[in-house]
Amino acid sequence: MATLTRSGQEPLTRPDGTPIRVLTVDDESSLTELLSMALRYEGWEVSTAACGLEAVQVARQIRPDAIVLDIMLPDFDGLEVMRRIRTEQPDVPVIFLTAKDALDDRISGLTAGGDDYVTKPFSLEELVARLRGLLRRTGATIAREESRLVVGDLSLDEDSHEVFRGGEEINLTATEFELLRFLMRNPRRVLSKAQILDRVWNYDFGGQANVVELYISYLRKKIDAGRTPMIHTLRGAGYVLKPAAE
Repeated sequence: MATLTRSGQEPLTRPDGTPIRVLTVDDESSLTELLSMALRYEGWEVSTAACGLEAVQVARQIRPDAIVLDIMLPDFDGLEVMRRIRTEQPDVPVIFLTAKDALDDRISGLTAGGDDYVTKPFSLEELVARLRGLLRRTGATIAREESRLVVGDLSLDEDSHEVFRGGEEINLTATEFELLRFLMRNPRRVLSKAQILDRVWNYDFGGQANVVELYISYLRKKIDAGRTPMIHTLRGAGYVLKPAAE
């Protein structure tokens, strides 16, 4: 029987079999301790930081597979922390923690390059579930599929995370990649916003379907820019991806 974590899931590891490394950044020590405990139950290595400068230094030392990052820190904000860390680790996934409840604040974190966010207060189980989904999407774990998807002149390699259209390579963020993969696994099929939220984000995104529109627009700029469109909107129904010739 497979060993399960406290969350009831099979443990995730890095491709070389070593534990996942997570950096948690928050100036509330009680919250950091709770987060660390929950993540260690998953079998992961957890490092912590209480301010932006310390976070950048620790990230440089441990090269984390994912970062849980508070927006509000005593020295500089989480967005600046992410920018500094990503100068050395451009692909490291980031989940923002925020006490702000306005949609504009949440979306600003995503448009700045964050992969997800949770609004305080939140459940530890929810955060762990989001981290697991994010780690799978980024290919940081052993749970990768070795297959290639092709729709028209668009191809996606699920193992190497390379995407090409018409022979030209297209660079995508982790979330953009997962969204495109879902569309390409369902060519010519209309997918509703609710279906996309459930599959790509693995949870109800606070009822904010706006994030689907946001990431569809990102994909269009990269996949369809200057070419015959492949991603189409069916008003009131959802989105569909089909070969440009159709």
